[in-house]
Amino acid sequence: MPLAEPAVVVDRLVMKYGDKLAVNSLSLQVDRGTITSVLGPNGAGKTTTLETCEGYRRPMSGSVRVLGLDPQKDRRALLPRIGVMLQSGGAWSGVRAMEMLDHIAKLHANPLDTGMLSERLGLADCGRTPYRRLSGGQQQRLGLAMALVGRPEVVFVDEPTAGMDPHARRTTWDLLQEMRADGVTVVLTTHHMDEAERLSDMVHIIDHGRVIASGTPEALTSSNHKATLRMVLPLLPDGALQGLSAILGPDLEVSPIDDARVQALGPADSGTLAAVARWYEHHEVLPFSLTLGQRTLEDVFLELTGREMEA
Repeated sequence: MPLAEPAVVVDRLVMKYGDKLAVNSLSLQVDRGTITSVLGPNGAGKTTTLETCEGYRRPMSGSVRVLGLDPQKDRRALLPRIGVMLQSGGAWSGVRAMEMLDHIAKLHANPLDTGMLSERLGLADCGRTPYRRLSGGQQQRLGLAMALVGRPEVVFVDEPTAGMDPHARRTTWDLLQEMRADGVTVVLTTHHMDEAERLSDMVHIIDHGRVIASGTPEALTSSNHKATLRMVLPLLPDGALQGLSAILGPDLEVSPIDDARVQALGPADSGTLAAVARWYEHHEVLPFSLTLGQRTLEDVFLELTGREMEA
């Protein structure tokens, strides 16, 4: 259960770049001992907000508190208690991976064992490789290790699994969940909606400098207890799709995937599958795929922002 005092509190934050309003009186909080995702399209204001929490930017208006401290005024007291994983960079081009991790460890009073951490994150085989020669996924793993080695109370992780293979991605997920179980607060930004949906206790969606939705993944994807039927079909005459619309109702959404396939989405209840199966038989159609379930976090994101995440 989260502790009473939040780990991060952003209150009516305003940030500008020249005449451009990047963050528009934004407020959110992150409870301790949770994984909280901050999501938004490029240019939505999420990076500026988190950089302010990390102490890299000074608020123009409003306030930010991390572990009860001002990231600017209390920077010396706060830095030993937080970890920051950047999306890219953070290490010298020619430094070897383990040299960099050992160097960061020596900056902390009570660091984790770097050998254990490198083994856990799959860095042992590339420990003597210069940073510039690491793959994108290896650089991400080193960046995560650097953020964690100081035993932070709060860790900000930006795109932690970008460029990773499926095994490394799953290992990273497991590690973040173990950190949460140990009481560490994780603030996550990611372009992978499945990652945010799987890991997060709370999600904040930001667009145009404001929080437009907050809630647990379950609450955000709930759709009045109705499931969503998702089908990938071959291209069909308009009349056939109108018949499908009659089955799934006025909320049916049909969108082209490519020159040969369309995707159909619509709300479903207990009788929908039987009706759709009869429609398949009548039109002699075999779908490429059919799934039934709640809306995904990506569905919600697109509904709210009208924009896809861009890597």
